[in-house]
Amino acid sequence: MSLENIDYYDYKTLLKRARSQIPDYVFQKDRFELPPIEILIEGNRTIIRNFRELAKAVNRDEEFFAKYLLKETGSAGNLEGGRLILQRKINPELLKSRINDFLREYVICRECGKPDTKIIKEGRVHLLKCMACGAIRPIRMI
Repeated sequence: MSLENIDYYDYKTLLKRARSQIPDYVFQKDRFELPPIEILIEGNRTIIRNFRELAKAVNRDEEFFAKYLLKETGSAGNLEGGRLILQRKINPELLKSRINDFLREYVICRECGKPDTKIIKEGRVHLLKCMACGAIRPIRMI
């Protein structure tokens, strides 16, 4: 092999060439935004008025989402007409924090950071499967 036939490129030229061959969507950093959480405190009850909308936005079953929040807040409650009614006063900031914990654990992919995930069951193990990047990880069920 003779040295005259070898093309030498500098690092920046090779880097530009490699980046030009990668699709644009790889570089997009869309941040997942949840609709504003509407929390209302009535006497000794806390009501999330747009609970159905929140569950739909994260693509999770309302019952599953509600069960998590009830367990994490240590409260009794029920779903009624698209609202979640918790049977005690709960600080709205604490509730928002628990919702963000739910998103991190059961919605957002740890590999690519996208919310396009689905909970699947294989045998006795529940898995969070990312529809964007294909990553799979086990999750603990509530």
